[in-house]
Amino acid sequence: MAEGHRLIWRSTPLLSVAGRCAIKPRSAGQLYVMRHHMSLVEEIRQYWGWVGIEPVEVVGENDFGNLIIKDEDGKYWRMCPEDCYCKVIAANRAELDSLSVNQEFLQDWYMSALVSLAKDQFGPLTGGRKYCLKTPGVLGGAYGGGNLATAPQIELVRFSGDIARQIEELPDGAQIKLRVVE
Repeated sequence: MAEGHRLIWRSTPLLSVAGRCAIKPRSAGQLYVMRHHMSLVEEIRQYWGWVGIEPVEVVGENDFGNLIIKDEDGKYWRMCPEDCYCKVIAANRAELDSLSVNQEFLQDWYMSALVSLAKDQFGPLTGGRKYCLKTPGVLGGAYGGGNLATAPQIELVRFSGDIARQIEELPDGAQIKLRVVE
């Protein structure tokens, strides 16, 4: 992203809790998108609630499945699947808006070089999929090459939340054994 650009957060939520649509759907396609995002809030609650987030709506997302999530208290969280974290990035809307002009944050948010590599390997994203790291960076996965893939957004929320919970109390550099269970 070029210097001086500004990120515009959605002023209208993509979703709401308790099944109420915040945007009135005009077509069956829009209705599907709304339902997808409403279930995304519930997935965030289920897989990341242990960090203290009480999600209300998703107000931003990037091509690597990172989400900006507003909680019940009006705080904004960033869920980062490739690094397995979900933490508060802004205490209120004004702080979130200040991030929209913070070039360091924007460079990290857009991940332009990594998105370009992934797009070259896999083409444009389709149908709720996001680029991702096969092995998260927090587990030593490389940020590129053969460690890139695509996956459904929902799976990134689930996988990263589950991994983060399991490694939360491990010291940096701890040896782990990753076991895949079907």
